[in-house]
Amino acid sequence: MKKLKIILEMIKFEHTVFALPFAFLGAILGSLVVTGNWPSVYQWIWITLAMVGARSAAMSLNRVIDAKIDKKNPRTAERAIPAGLISYFEVSLFIILSFALLFFSAFQLNMLAVYLLPIAVFFLVIYSYTKRFTWLCHLVLGTTIGIAPLGGWVGATGSLSWEAFMLFIGVAFWIAGFDVIYATQDAEYDSNVKLFSIPSRFGLAKALKIARGLHFISFTAMAGLVLVTPLGWIYFIGVLIAGGIMFYEHTLVSPDDLSKVNVAFFTMNGIISIVMLAFTIGDLLL
Repeated sequence: MKKLKIILEMIKFEHTVFALPFAFLGAILGSLVVTGNWPSVYQWIWITLAMVGARSAAMSLNRVIDAKIDKKNPRTAERAIPAGLISYFEVSLFIILSFALLFFSAFQLNMLAVYLLPIAVFFLVIYSYTKRFTWLCHLVLGTTIGIAPLGGWVGATGSLSWEAFMLFIGVAFWIAGFDVIYATQDAEYDSNVKLFSIPSRFGLAKALKIARGLHFISFTAMAGLVLVTPLGWIYFIGVLIAGGIMFYEHTLVSPDDLSKVNVAFFTMNGIISIVMLAFTIGDLLL
């Protein structure tokens, strides 16, 4: 149990809150758009387990793939693997079990979820490598987590539609934007060791402007769902609140003061995902 606790701390298991509410949102919205009904309890359970498996595998892989980089970076040198708190074998076993949970859960849902698994797994694996060769790595991470609402939609309906991709765009650009903000902490280090990121490529000031642009696209896509789905004014209030939180997030950081990056990254974004799910459910129930 001690090793499991270390792994869960290493992968920040509690940050599943970023993506899981959007997987639920995709499931709810997809089910209502396609069938006119809410997802079943059976679907809720397996979508949740699939998301837990996917994120656990992805974050564990990230820690393994980046272990040597993390060891050289003063900010990350104390993470579990570079600090010697856990072995590669133990993390690898956890990765295998996490992928097994993802695959088994997909099989319990529908065959389209199974057929699309290779795409999901590709992004879960590749995003950890992208900062080695492109500053677009933030958009790849956004795409990876943006698959969560698509997965929820597919899991609940066994189908995909263009409305689902509007939700995907909203989540993908939201994630990419706050990943740019998070990456500002390592801009100097990344530049020195030839790792790629928007902050190391364009500088802190331009990077924060790019993050604002990404969040504007996210806000527009989220708001646009009102026009093409059963969602109405209560949901739109949730979008406005989420937009306000994103705006506040950007007031917390500047090129001269990055001390509140973790507040902007973790606290604010956890609130956004929960707000969006709560107002979506509220809109559809009332």
